[in-house]
Amino acid sequence: MAATRSAARGESAAEAKPPLDERAEAFLEYLSVEKNVSHRTLANYAHALATCRAAMGTGRDWADLTADDYRRYLFECMKARRARSTIRLHFAALRSFYKYLCHRQGLKNNPLHDVQLPKAEKKLPVVLTVAQVDTLLELPFKCDREKQAPEWMPYRDAAILELFYSSGMRLAELAALDVSDFDFFNETVRVFGKGSKERICPIGRPAVEAIHRYRNQARVFEGPLFLSKLRQRLSTRGIADVIRKYHELSGIPVNVSPHKLRHSFATHLLDNGADLRSVQTLLGHASLSTTQIYTHVSIERMKKVYDEAHPRA
Repeated sequence: MAATRSAARGESAAEAKPPLDERAEAFLEYLSVEKNVSHRTLANYAHALATCRAAMGTGRDWADLTADDYRRYLFECMKARRARSTIRLHFAALRSFYKYLCHRQGLKNNPLHDVQLPKAEKKLPVVLTVAQVDTLLELPFKCDREKQAPEWMPYRDAAILELFYSSGMRLAELAALDVSDFDFFNETVRVFGKGSKERICPIGRPAVEAIHRYRNQARVFEGPLFLSKLRQRLSTRGIADVIRKYHELSGIPVNVSPHKLRHSFATHLLDNGADLRSVQTLLGHASLSTTQIYTHVSIERMKKVYDEAHPRA
């Protein structure tokens, strides 16, 4: 199992961290079997534990490490100019590990209780302008179709682009859609978000029409909505490749991705007067604070317009 985790981390022999001890191995087993975490999460936790163990010294037990040890370790992480978000995720894994040790292995003191982490950086999401979105949405029928690609392929791509911008869905949410999830009469779609939470999203008339055209051209009347060339459900990677292709063709200087379209969806709604609670519901955010970042984007855009347009700005 340890060898499998090392492979999952993608470590070469030269870069491999010291082998994990029994406590760490038991924790990873607990995450895998009882918590059923993803392979990626398991690999990230294993990497965090191995990195910390290498820094602290393999001869020391986890129970013997103190808050001062972890403060010094935190300082070294910051001195190495690691991103604050990376450091916070790293220590989140360590905190989960110590919580496990306290609850399952009788550890009395958690040294990380008294270690204060740097505040998370607040980076504003980059969004497309309305004109850039329009350019992107027009491309499927303007560029040459790939050789041996089905004739319905541009219709599918146009429907994907329209639906992303019209609904603000996440990539995984859009990939999981079935034909039965749509209520075309009411122009809504049922979406299963994080934690399998269900929400109903309204979709605009252009997106509805694009989906109708695609379904009629590709003869898609049941099952998965978006299909690959082999008429299997289009994967998240396949959908991301579609977006990447049209970004390269568009010449738009901003990196275009499914999440950029989600950011643009939210920001453009707020720019045009939508209230924050409604945008929160549409995006499927559990917390309003997550949605509030888009208000900062709108304010920054407004200030930029002001600076460029007002004679005494």
